Amino acid sequence: MSRIGNNPVTVPKGVDVTLGHVIAVKGPKGQLETKSNPFVNVSESEGKIVFERAHNSRTARAAHGLMRALVANMVHGVTTGFERKLEINGVGYRAEVAGQKMTLQLGYSHPVIYDLPAGVTATVEKNIIILTGIDKQLLGSCAAKIRSFRPPEPYKGKGVKYLEERILRKAGKAAG
Repeated sequence: MSRIGNNPVTVPKGVDVTLGHVIAVKGPKGQLETKSNPFVNVSESEGKIVFERAHNSRTARAAHGLMRALVANMVHGVTTGFERKLEINGVGYRAEVAGQKMTLQLGYSHPVIYDLPAGVTATVEKNIIILTGIDKQLLGSCAAKIRSFRPPEPYKGKGVKYLEERILRKAGKAAG
């Protein structure tokens, strides 16, 4: 039994939810929408969104918690938004943001230029990149793409890592 899918999503003041084939959530920060899953019945009652399975198959059980999490993330995104922080470690490694273009100096012979997707904004403070947006999936994929340009290496820890990520360090060559 899905514990996540059984919890209703509370709709705060100022947020409009449209249910149907496409679930649309509109709030103070913007608007998001996602397709409704045919295995999950979505209804609204007393300011809460309730999710029920159409039947008890394996795919319906899997989609039950997924739909609830997607809608909860959409409601949270249009009210407060999401934030992801990346840290750059390395001598000469730096990032600059100009509009929707991010220029990264990551030890290559050329700068890496990344076009931020619409809906994601970035700021740089010293060696920390702060990504903000209302779509959690888009924000996560954008952060993963930036991290993939120079993943952290285990010997010196150089590269781009998530701020909360811990790098397991390896011992270098033994002097001998």
